[in-house]
Amino acid sequence: MRQSIRRQFLFLRAYAVATSLIVVMFSVAAFRQASKPQNLGEITVERLNVVDANGTLRLVIANKDRMHPGVMDGKTIDRPRPVAGLIFFNDEGDEVGGLTYTGQERDGVRRADAGLMFDQLKQDQTIGFSYTESGGRRAAGFQVWDRADTHLSDVIEQLNAAKKIQDPAARDAAVAKVRATAPPGPRRVFVGKNADGASTVSLADAAGKPRLRLTVDAAGDARIEFLDDTGKVVQRLPQGK
Repeated sequence: MRQSIRRQFLFLRAYAVATSLIVVMFSVAAFRQASKPQNLGEITVERLNVVDANGTLRLVIANKDRMHPGVMDGKTIDRPRPVAGLIFFNDEGDEVGGLTYTGQERDGVRRADAGLMFDQLKQDQTIGFSYTESGGRRAAGFQVWDRADTHLSDVIEQLNAAKKIQDPAARDAAVAKVRATAPPGPRRVFVGKNADGASTVSLADAAGKPRLRLTVDAAGDARIEFLDDTGKVVQRLPQGK
């Protein structure tokens, strides 16, 4: 009787050890399979989210129907964003810029926009490359903006609240008020081609008013202009151009 029990005990112990080894082998195999890079060849998606190990969103690649509307300090902007491209997010999950583009031709009218923007921390874009086209007029260039030290999320919260107002007229007025009282973001630098076909360098003061302008116009004439804070040209080189 004792020998029978002993044999059963030895069998159960051996069975337990064997089962444990099999579980370990399958676990290791599964881990290796999961960590092994996979070549998918080609995939078709409407939106792709890239996250950190802790789940923080870092990159969205999407079409115009599913693009992320933007977020700051956990506050998502209440707006449609019908552009395709890539939107980047920092370590805190705030949007920090991206690459977006649109373009279409309807009834013989061409319209297009493209931009590569880099946002200031907790604010809107501070450096950018952009291209716009409408009705045969095109502009493209490099731009630099000044941004406030305040968080853009404060403005986002106010705009979201204003957009919830049911009465259209009151809603539009509230949105306009928020935009009017938001910290300014003056453009300080533009280097590129404007809609008139002139290549230009424009340097502005802290209020965003151009004070120095270097231009080669569509006809090929070159000039340098100094402007006052009202936009009046106070000196031009060469004179008379």
